[in-house]
Formats: sequence, structure tokens, C-alpha cells
Amino acid sequence: MPTVRDLALALEAAAPLPYQESYDNAGLQCGTPDALITGVLIALDCTPAIIAEAVARGCNVVVCHHPVIFKPLKRLTGANLPEQTIMAALKHDVAVYAAHTNLDHVRGGVNDRLARQLGLLRTRILAPQTGRLARLITYVPNRPEDQQADVAGRVLRALWAAGAGQVGDYAGCSFQLDGQGTFTPGVGTSPHIGQPSGPETLPERRLEVLLPLHQQAKVVAALRATHPYEEVAYELIKLENAHQDVGAGLVGELPAPLAPAAFRELLKTTLNVPVVRFSAFEEDIKTVAICGGAGSFLMANAAAAGADAFVTADLKYHEFFGPEGRFMLCDVGHFESEQFTGEVFRDLLLVRFGRTFAVLLAQTPTNPVYYDC
Repeated sequence: MPTVRDLALALEAAAPLPYQESYDNAGLQCGTPDALITGVLIALDCTPAIIAEAVARGCNVVVCHHPVIFKPLKRLTGANLPEQTIMAALKHDVAVYAAHTNLDHVRGGVNDRLARQLGLLRTRILAPQTGRLARLITYVPNRPEDQQADVAGRVLRALWAAGAGQVGDYAGCSFQLDGQGTFTPGVGTSPHIGQPSGPETLPERRLEVLLPLHQQAKVVAALRATHPYEEVAYELIKLENAHQDVGAGLVGELPAPLAPAAFRELLKTTLNVPVVRFSAFEEDIKTVAICGGAGSFLMANAAAAGADAFVTADLKYHEFFGPEGRFMLCDVGHFESEQFTGEVFRDLLLVRFGRTFAVLLAQTPTNPVYYDC
């Protein structure tokens, strides 16, 4: 039977914790990592009522989008909702796991699911993160016997399996260059090639691969495990390149242009919202930028991407002046923009664990905002 730790590892493989914002607190909120999972209840927010539903439905894990512990808790007295929630979880041995901005920032996450709901095509990250990639350079022997033994291929396959060599939708990416290597094994060494104290010059192949920076330890371990040399020479260089698959928001295109009023009706219908707050815009809508949750910080990115509409939530009065007629700013509500996140969690867990345990969507309402229309 899978454990809470197994569940955490599966979710973090899809939405790595290093991809969360610095202010965030994604990950295991409470619970024993070694506890066996009896069932998982999925909710956007975790409240005492969600814990009660989990217990009633035989689930000892709650997976949610918004962290329960967002600000540090100094005591557990039940003085506020986060304290009450954690106390209820501890009382009933329910583990709580949250994937928040890390799930916002990956393909296949919150924004991809919202884009699918709106029917957007050719989507791409609106604000790609930088500083998330590194380049690994290493050197392997390249004599005829090394080529016959496929030394370079064996090392590369190990690096790829550890998470290197992925560029967008392309896997197994590398650069290779042949040259000459020199070295002198020291006294007491056991060199793969040559004799101690004897200078050596031999054909070598330079291998280069890209890797996510948070996979550095795993990739270097794979390199050391498969490289034939006793001392492995390598360089690891942090890059400032934008990671095109990691970042905030998405932008894509509608199948066909819509008039502004028709686009707002699309939002109401597909998101089941009674009202859309929006700024003035007179032209047809074709290119649409989105950000689940509070996304006003991406308005400049939406404009730079040529968006005709930017769909997000939690907008303040003066922020509606921001577009200056360049695009239509639409506020559909925080819960409404993230309401499909539960399906993202459910699909990830079913793919990883199948029907090993129950994966249930919560039935308890957690949206704190009501509309009187």
C-alpha cells in the first residue's frame, strides 16, 4: 500500500517544490510520511469541514491547492481557521498536502486545465521563470574500443533517465564534440586508462546536456555511477535562460475570434460564474492570457504577449485602469478560476497509483465568496 511519502513524491515529480514562489508553503502540511494511504480527498481549500468529510468518507489524506499553514503558526489553540484545521487533522490522523504556486507554474497544472476549459489552442507560458536551468559538461574516453562499448551513449542515457536532456517536448537532447584529453594519474590511483605517474593523451568526447537545477544532485549521481573514470571531470553551470515550461500564467488562442460580449458569455458558461468584472475593450477577442488566482502582476506580460483579453481574479479597482484599452481585463473570481484544480490532482494520482486507493473530489463547498444576483 502506498504511503503519504509516496504521494508527496508523485505530486512533487509533477510540480517540484523549488518551482513555488518564495512566499509560498507548498508540501506536506501535517501528517506522518510513513502512514499508509486509505483514501485521498481532494479540495481547493482545506477546512475543518473538509477534514470531517475526509473522515466520513474513509480518507486519511487531504490534497489541496491552498496551503493551510501559509503564515507561521506560533500555537495551536483553535483561535483561527488554520489552527482549527490543523488540530482537526491531527486529531483524526489525516495528513494534509498542498501544491500551490508550484502547481500554478508547471505545464499540465492549474493554468493548463483552465485553458482547456476555455478551449484555448497553442498555449505557452506567459511569464517563463529564469535561473531554473543548468548545463552539465563532462568528458568520456572516445577510443575505438570505447565507441564499440558505447561509453558516451551509456553515460548519456543515465543522464537522461535522471532528468537531464529535456528541452520542451524534446527528450534525449545533448551536444557532443570530439577532442583530445590529457591527464597524469597520481601515485596510488587506479586509472581506467593508463598507468600511475604516466602522462596520457587520448581521444575524448565532450558531452553537454541541460537539466533542471533542482535535479542537479540526481543527475550528478547518475554521472558518477556510470562514468568509467575514477575521477569524473565535469562542469555544472547555472543558466539565466527562461525555462519555457515553467512560469506564471498562460497565453493561447481561441479557435475563432469572439466579440467582447460573446467572450464574456463564454467565461460565464464554461466557468459557471454569475458575473464577470471587466474593463472596456471594443475589438474582437482572439489571443487570451490567463492566470488562475490573483494575477494582476502579469498585466504587463499579457500586453507584451499581444493578448486581447486577460482572465484572472482578485483585481482591485485601480487595476482596471491598467490595460488602457489595449486588452480586456476580466475578473472571474479566485475560486472560479481555480475550480478545476481538483481534476488536475485526481488525474495525476490516478496515473501514478491507479485504483490502489480511493481518490475522491470533495463535496463540501469551500468558496467563501457568495453572489446575490
